[in-house]
Parts: sequence; structure tokens; C-alpha cells
Amino acid sequence: MIRIFTALEIPGYIIDKLYETRKSICDDETNFRWEPKEKLHITLKFIGDIDEKLLNEIVKELTFLASFKKLNAELFNFGFFYRDGSPVILRASLKLDSTTDVIVTRLNNELMKFGIKKEKRKFTPHLTLLRIKKNPGQDFINSFADFNFEPIKFQADTITLFKSELKKTGSQYLGIKKYKLN
Repeated sequence: MIRIFTALEIPGYIIDKLYETRKSICDDETNFRWEPKEKLHITLKFIGDIDEKLLNEIVKELTFLASFKKLNAELFNFGFFYRDGSPVILRASLKLDSTTDVIVTRLNNELMKFGIKKEKRKFTPHLTLLRIKKNPGQDFINSFADFNFEPIKFQADTITLFKSELKKTGSQYLGIKKYKLN
């Protein structure tokens, strides 16, 4: 069994801008384990554990992704995902072309052929910046929630099928196949 997902990759210079912005709010690397730059992406479809024998078929099935045009995107604020009233993820929110919803729907439909269930939750494009283990306090939350920055606009041109390996130090992502958008 291998664990896989598809993700829209973010250009490196955009990740750098986002990191600079994040660090201007909080540069505490001691008390927080920030997601490393190389792990920042927009998950389009978390596929999960599959039989490795299916991998080549899935890679071929996803070739339809290359028929889409580059996606216009905009990073516009920071926010949190909450569980039971406590923040669990600090995220950067994005606006994406409406084509992204078409891609996500098609991914869900095409992957059903392999027994992979459709995602029931609404697609919410975001970049996970920090997984929060214990509540960091209201000042930390407010510093991000109240921070306004000029939207960062860019085009994304690559969707990648990744393998996720869970290790003691956290997950590691390995690119299996890249699909270039026109």
C-alpha cells in the first residue's frame, strides 16, 4: 500500500513572498514547527492508501489534467481551521479560477473507477503553514487573523501526483508524476 494525493504546486517565488509575510508576523522557530517550504501545495484530491499495483493505471488516468490551462490564483489572507473551538491549522487562503472546481470534480469522478471515494467536504483552497498542537493564545491568533496584506497574484502551471510517506519526523512528499497545464 502507498499513500498518494494530487496537488497544485505553487511557484517558488510565491512561497518565498508568503514566508517573508508570515515571518513579519511571527518568526518564532523554537515554539512552532512551521511547514517547510517544499511541503507547501494546494491539495486537490487526497486519495489515501492504495494498492501499489494500481499506481500506473492512476498515473495514466490522470493525464487529462494536462488538458487544462494554467490557473490564476491569489493569496489573500491568513486564517485558521478549528476543531472543537481550538485552532488546529494556520493557513493561507487562496482564490482560484473556477476551473479548479471542474478539476476537483473530475478528479473525484475519475478516481471512483479505482474504488476511491468522492470527497464530501467542499473544496477549500489553502496552504497549510502550521499544524497547531496546543492553543498558541489569542495574541498569536489575532496577529494572523487581523493581518492584512496586498493579495499576491500568480499563475500555477503544475499539478503533481505525490506519494506521502509517514515518518517519525513527519510526512515526506515524493513527486510521482507532474502534469503541466497549458
